[in-house]
Amino acid sequence: MPLLSGRAGGNLPAAAARMLAAGGLVEEPSHRESARARKVPSAKRLSLFETCANQGCGSGWLHLFRSRSAPVFEAGWNCSAACTEARVAAAVGRELDGTGARIENHRHRVPLGLMMLEQGWIDAGQLRRALGAQKTAGAGRLGHWLVQQQGVSESLVTRALGLQWSCPVLPMEYHDAESLTALIPRLFVDAFGALPLRVAAGKLLYLGFEDRLDPVLALAIERMTGLRVESGLVQESLFRSAHTRMLGSSFPQVELIEANSEAGMVKAFSSSIEKARPVESRLVRVHDFLWLRMWLRPMTGAVPEIGSVQDLICSIGMH
Repeated sequence: MPLLSGRAGGNLPAAAARMLAAGGLVEEPSHRESARARKVPSAKRLSLFETCANQGCGSGWLHLFRSRSAPVFEAGWNCSAACTEARVAAAVGRELDGTGARIENHRHRVPLGLMMLEQGWIDAGQLRRALGAQKTAGAGRLGHWLVQQQGVSESLVTRALGLQWSCPVLPMEYHDAESLTALIPRLFVDAFGALPLRVAAGKLLYLGFEDRLDPVLALAIERMTGLRVESGLVQESLFRSAHTRMLGSSFPQVELIEANSEAGMVKAFSSSIEKARPVESRLVRVHDFLWLRMWLRPMTGAVPEIGSVQDLICSIGMH
């Protein structure tokens, strides 16, 4: 079984061959299967003969004797700081080009008022008066005026919004904000109006929103956590109280970084990875942000412990 996977460096040095013959070392696969690459980091240890994940690595067999089992970036071990930077550069370029996650914009086929009228949940007079109040105020969603002025049930408005977005209305029973804050940074919970609700069977994350879905955020969380994300709407009053509770909870450590160029982003991210030496780290784009998460130790469940992960967020809106 070739240990160098076809990399430059010639035959295995005699010293390494003797070590292998002694039975103290076993080669492990250098690349995870694509299906496993999205899973949370496990307790698997890298062997001495792990192959550097940087396809352009030129160190040959010399990297076999470097005393480092970390950092790991996107399921691949990096044998040196230069290799870490090269792989981070490729990931930053991927996310800035938009090839990491493409989302089609959702277009409503029927306006909310007409949908509720067709369902028989409101009458033409209620719709007309709510639209008039909205126009006069110059602010506020139609659903707000239907509830506050026309006495329409809040649950009916939420059901109509669910029909608009073709998504479920999610319940709030047994929501435990403290146990879910490690899934995404507080900045995203606040800025994008997201509310992690629960994790089912260790595989499925229910993500709630107040009046509109955010498929970009949902896909980014899916790529980062390896959990399948099911997005839905939550009744306004229930959402707001739960959202406030979550924002008041403890979140993982986060560092907001500034960079005026793509090269600056690469340097900042790769330097942080080299310093933290995570057992896994991943990079995804969330709207006008790049989000790097580093796992400092293997996970034991579907949701990491708050102290086991660190987040770095860089704004890319000005670049």
